[in-house]
Amino acid sequence: MHELVLICREEDVETVSDALMEIDSLAVSVEDADADTPAERALFGEPGMPAPRAGWERSVVKALFAEEAEATEAATLILAQDWATDVHVQAIQTVAQQDWVRLTQSQFAPVEITPEFWIVPSWHEAPAQARQVMRLDPGLAFGTGTHPTTRMCLRWIARRGAEAAGWDRVLDYGCGSGILAIAAGLFGAKSIDAVDIDPAALIASTHNAKDNGVTLNAAMPDAARGEYPVVLANILATPLKLLAPLLCNHLRPGAHLVLAGILERQADELKAAYAPHVALEVADSEDGWILMTARRTA
Repeated sequence: MHELVLICREEDVETVSDALMEIDSLAVSVEDADADTPAERALFGEPGMPAPRAGWERSVVKALFAEEAEATEAATLILAQDWATDVHVQAIQTVAQQDWVRLTQSQFAPVEITPEFWIVPSWHEAPAQARQVMRLDPGLAFGTGTHPTTRMCLRWIARRGAEAAGWDRVLDYGCGSGILAIAAGLFGAKSIDAVDIDPAALIASTHNAKDNGVTLNAAMPDAARGEYPVVLANILATPLKLLAPLLCNHLRPGAHLVLAGILERQADELKAAYAPHVALEVADSEDGWILMTARRTA
């Protein structure tokens, strides 16, 4: 196991932590960067009194990865974000191997996407009200439905369940665990391409799709060919801006474009990047993150 150690300001901690969870880290923790020094400041005051501050002035954010290359890639991606000017890499270091999946299984319960659509770990029974269930184990894949960006994408798919049966092709760009592609398949989509630059993501997507009885083509990005009625991309704002021409070229007339991994304050940047192609709008929001969608003119 390898640990990426970052130093960041109080106002960046939540954004950095969310981004690390979205880009395949196995675990994220936050500590006081000034602990055991004269600069250390307590977060809590007297009992019954409000906390003097919401977070430490400087924090150490640690993210766990299976391979050193993954930790290095995560650091590179984080530092490339426009909000990361005050984020600094302190170390990438080896940590003792542990069975992190078994240690954390007890923390995960079924995730409600809509009242009738749930993500359920294999060791749980599905809730009685669930009419559509995806089986996906946290810790075994990249993207498990617990992050707001993933939930918003899944809600968008679920709310178009009847329409999904008519989607003859779907593209999930940057598929990670394949969770969005699988959801489209569960609601009836056909001929699903789930593409990613990470070979581990393709293995995870294939495995997860099989567990859910969904057939998809998990491959490198050059496997995405032609036009689709639906293009999904849950990545981060900076790569999404760079991918605007490519993703829009895959939209057939009347097609849906669904983008996530975007902070509320980044909405105007995304609208500007996609303006030459489609008119993006905010379709959903949760915990400071937004879902942006557009429809190519027929």
